[in-house]
Amino acid sequence: MDSDAIRLATAGDLTVVEEVVNSAYAHYTARIGRKPGPMLDDHAARIAAGQTHLLERDGAMLGLIVLIPQPDALLVENVAVSPAAQGLGLGRRLMDFAETRARAAGLPRLRLYTHVAMVENQAIYARLGYAETRRVIEAGLHRIYMEKPLA
Repeated sequence: MDSDAIRLATAGDLTVVEEVVNSAYAHYTARIGRKPGPMLDDHAARIAAGQTHLLERDGAMLGLIVLIPQPDALLVENVAVSPAAQGLGLGRRLMDFAETRARAAGLPRLRLYTHVAMVENQAIYARLGYAETRRVIEAGLHRIYMEKPLA
């Protein structure tokens, strides 16, 4: 039986965090014409701020989620699953973890964004109950913001 655990990342996890993010997002580079935002993020700062959570299975780090509290929501800044582990339900497990954290913090909704070209992600988020709230250009990237209210 697989043993999953989600824990806060530490400074010693930086290399594996960068490896998972880069491998999970690399295939989007050609589609959007540049590296996606998560590949450019300051992962050391996110780890130091206590925002990066790692999903480990049997001791191997297979995914991560970056959560940033906002006054009215919990922002899912990044969710990434190692390509070798995609399709195993780990992304869903990380999103469920985000919901649990938002509820525990008394926040009424989850918020996230994705690139307009990442249509697969948009479909996944819609199936999870997220609805588009706005489209913007930030840091030169065309983003779609989505939210999920928590009852």
